[in-house]
Order: sequence, then C-alpha cells, then structure tokens
Amino acid sequence: MSELAKKQCVPCAGGVPPLSPDVADRLLTELDAWAIETPPRIAKQFKFPDFAQALAFVNRIGAIAENQNHHPDIKLTWGKVGVEIWTHKIDGLTESDFILAAKFDEAYQA
Repeated sequence: MSELAKKQCVPCAGGVPPLSPDVADRLLTELDAWAIETPPRIAKQFKFPDFAQALAFVNRIGAIAENQNHHPDIKLTWGKVGVEIWTHKIDGLTESDFILAAKFDEAYQA
C-alpha cells in the first residue's frame, strides 16, 4: 500500500489555498499515470476488457469515495472509466485529491 493510500481524506471547509504547483507535481510522482489538467484537476483513464468489469470498478471506487467523503467526477464507457478529482470548495488541488487517487489505484490493482 502506498503512503498516500494509507492516509484519510480531510474535508475542506474552504478558505485554504490550493497546493502549489511544486507540491502537486511532487505528489503526482507518487501516483500511477495520473495527470494534472487545467483547470487544476488530476485525471486518469482506467481500462478494462469489458463493460461489466468497468462497472464493477466504478462501484468499488464509488464506495471508496463515499467512505472518504470526497467525490470525484466519474465517466463510465465500454471498457473505460475516466476519473477527475479536485477539491470543489477551493476549485483546486489539495492533498486529499492525491490520497483519493492513490486509493483508486489500489482498487484497480485489486
């Protein structure tokens, strides 16, 4: 389990600054094939051999998101699941976004 995946997401009440680009880039190196997009979001596309496995993954990461009280945008298509994560209250990135991404990476490998 990665160090990020061991952590828990912390709810953001707003009023905090987003991560600096340097910190976001450093945290990105701890993830598997995620990218920082503009506006500030981290995104990844997961691939599956069929729709059923992609749907099962959506259900797994949906449960993780609910448990962490941190909810990404998820797009399900045949054999693919696209995920975008950011902290809505500040319209930017926080450590919790990278924690959630690490948890999703682990769910994908399971």
